[in-house]
Amino acid sequence: MIRSKLPDVGTTIFTVMSRLAIEHKAINLGQGFPDFDPDPALCALVTKAMADGHNQYPYMPGVAPLREAIAAKTRELYGHAYDPETEITVTSGATEALMATVLAAVGSGDEVVVIEPCYDSYLPAIRLAGGTAVPVPLRAPTETDPYYRIDWQRVRDAITSKTRLLMLNFPHNPTGAVLEESDLDALEAIVRDTGVLLVSDEVYEHIVFDGKPHASVARRPLLAEHAFVISSFGKTYHTTGWKIGYCCAPRQLSAELRKVHQFMVFTVPSPMQFALAEFMRDPKPYLDLPAFYQEKRDRLSQGLAKTRFRPLPSPGTFFLLADYSQISKQNEADFARDLTVKHGVTVIPVSAFYRQPDAAESNHRIVRFCFAKKDATLDAALERLANV
Repeated sequence: MIRSKLPDVGTTIFTVMSRLAIEHKAINLGQGFPDFDPDPALCALVTKAMADGHNQYPYMPGVAPLREAIAAKTRELYGHAYDPETEITVTSGATEALMATVLAAVGSGDEVVVIEPCYDSYLPAIRLAGGTAVPVPLRAPTETDPYYRIDWQRVRDAITSKTRLLMLNFPHNPTGAVLEESDLDALEAIVRDTGVLLVSDEVYEHIVFDGKPHASVARRPLLAEHAFVISSFGKTYHTTGWKIGYCCAPRQLSAELRKVHQFMVFTVPSPMQFALAEFMRDPKPYLDLPAFYQEKRDRLSQGLAKTRFRPLPSPGTFFLLADYSQISKQNEADFARDLTVKHGVTVIPVSAFYRQPDAAESNHRIVRFCFAKKDATLDAALERLANV
């Protein structure tokens, strides 16, 4: 018998809800990935890379053209110059980058401050590393202020002599919250005073709406010096199934990350890396991404406003939250299940992103919709939701 290292971890809520959607032939707005294909030109570049012989193990940290393209983009957008040879590592998706970072930086007895609700891989990664997660909740939306907001004083208060990392995720999954310059100011003061290291999960960096720039921690030299900045090509180029992400970090931090990375996956597929490097020569696809997704966000939000759901603002990501308190008093998990079974639309309960999903303080009668879908998919879902 194997002693489980994650005894409290079962099948993720995403798998559970997706399976339920299939069983009941529901329209799945729970899955956090597009139901449309990437640019055919990008796929053609993968085929070309294969034909050109890029089919064997690539260099462990990632092929040079791709790391150079990442460095150039980051310098242009955020003003920070990472050395592509020693400070940029291509990973098997952002999830592997997160796991490798936590395993590299956290040991037995260390504490890691996380912001709840948080993406489901954070807590297991911390536990596998022997660390202890210290959750700090976002302030939930109210009728007068419908945004999730971070309380930086609570974050500061959570940091102790045992704190090894502070994990951030902005634009934020599942709430869509984004950082402002004032947030970076507050974070900078915390790092200056405590020296805490940061993990900044920025996979939705190119999906920020209403003309606002993404407030990457790479914009601030002090923060960049203390941070593992992680992103994903899956979210940017509609290629979540390719599982290619990257981590930018100072030389010393990258060196430790790579020690873990080389024994987790060693490296990631060659043809995709070469194709992405070539595709990145044109910035238009990621520069146009906010407008592309904002149109879908508005389509879903305006449609939900005609139902009994109350859509909340979505400043970033391809997720939209909605309050269902006018429809049901059920907790979020039960409501999401009933919505799938009885009405044929699948969503994700926000409570699933908390360490204690069944607790009253984790349930605000809010569910997450994904709008990275074809317009026809969104319209069909809205037609069903009108009857809820």
